[in-house]
Amino acid sequence: QVQLVESGGGSVQAGGSLRLTCVASPWTGGNFIGWFRQAPGNQRGGVAAITTSVDVTYYADSVKGRFTISKDNAKNMLYLQMNSLKPEDTGMYYCASGLLLGNPLLTGGYQHWGQGTQVTVSS
Repeated sequence: QVQLVESGGGSVQAGGSLRLTCVASPWTGGNFIGWFRQAPGNQRGGVAAITTSVDVTYYADSVKGRFTISKDNAKNMLYLQMNSLKPEDTGMYYCASGLLLGNPLLTGGYQHWGQGTQVTVSS
């Protein structure tokens, strides 16, 4: 059973940066691992995803150029570097892994989820 634990969330002002970390134990057996976020009253949506073999990355249009997803296979770690944060980036951020055939920014294909870490961006 894959266990995912997120950390690194917090409260920042607009324009600031945060780095989220996800520890996967054991390292995911799927082909994708990604970050999702959910704001109050909204559905959970994809932020960024990366293939577990070669590092092919996918980003939501709203974060392109500001967020960077990366991973360290040797350490079983997934990262999300978030720069130029905006108030609309506020939400609970979840790490997820799974074996997918479709769009890696959709939640339906992921089998394993962490508990989330809160990110709050104030204006």
